[in-house]
Amino acid sequence: MSIESFPALTSREVASVVGSVSAGMEYPDEPSMLAAAARAALSSAIEPGDTDAALLVGSFGPLPTLRAVIGDTSPQSVRAALRDAGSPALLPIDRLRDALDRWRGRLPRAPLHAPLERGARLGARLVTPEHPAWPTALDSLELGAPLTLWVRGDTTRLACFERSIALVGARAASGYGEHVALESAAGLSDRGFAIVSGGAYGVDAAAHRAALSSGQVTVAFLAGGVDRLYPAGNDDLLQRIARTGLLMAELPPGSTPTRWRFLMRNRLIAAASNATVVVEAGARSGSLNTAGHAAQLGRPLGAVPGPITSPASAGCHRLIREYGAICVTSPDEMAELADPMGEHLDAGESKARTRGDR
Repeated sequence: MSIESFPALTSREVASVVGSVSAGMEYPDEPSMLAAAARAALSSAIEPGDTDAALLVGSFGPLPTLRAVIGDTSPQSVRAALRDAGSPALLPIDRLRDALDRWRGRLPRAPLHAPLERGARLGARLVTPEHPAWPTALDSLELGAPLTLWVRGDTTRLACFERSIALVGARAASGYGEHVALESAAGLSDRGFAIVSGGAYGVDAAAHRAALSSGQVTVAFLAGGVDRLYPAGNDDLLQRIARTGLLMAELPPGSTPTRWRFLMRNRLIAAASNATVVVEAGARSGSLNTAGHAAQLGRPLGAVPGPITSPASAGCHRLIREYGAICVTSPDEMAELADPMGEHLDAGESKARTRGDR
């Protein structure tokens, strides 16, 4: 039994439940498995993007943070511990009290390791910063980084983020928007890029379908659990992505998508990808939120122009005019955003020629 132990489980039991959601690419040692189990439990109680929780986990570690949440630890004690740990910020007592109450109220009544058992039944994999396959690009989110990633698909495909591009846009896409999304995703796939999007109707779905048809990995980040395939009309598409690509979520299986979670999901799309391209977006499109995250992170941002008479392209034109997005009109120009040095150009051109000869 380790000195650091997960509540109500022995080290052997922790190894068993964590092993059930990491088969094929295991955690390297006992401390990393304990941290993963603690993160999974915390992810049931903590909403995406909760910077207070991230501060505690970063200062104390996942397991001590979990113990503070499930125990009777006072906000005064937590603040003192933050000071002793050399935390970059000392939260006010009232804010800590509200945060602890919030997390304690959301902890599942089931055993703390219930998310791991639920994930194992689903066949999902748990990836955390302690896991060798963790996409390090997400660390650029700093206190906004996710506690966990739940994955449906082969975790070895997580290496795809090293050469990836996000294609996002309107759910109510026009024929023009869907056509551009299909052609762009197909062209980028032939150039060796993984296509990242949000699994929604319209531009997202078109981009995913084109990547699947091209035999390239495509990644869909979900706003709920990886078992909550939303929207329902894309169920077949998302099931295909789970088989040959990656379905990913930061919330544990069983979690319900909400408006806030959709908005926070967008930061993962932007952070995980080498560049983000908005294919088509109206003035109030949610894809502008993804573009905002990309801009804040300093990631390359592109936007596809449309007819000046089309309200469906007003958001793209605004990104170009006011936010410094690069105007892109072809897969080559999009690839240049994500791979400015052209280090994969020869291979990409060869694949593109092959596709053109079909």
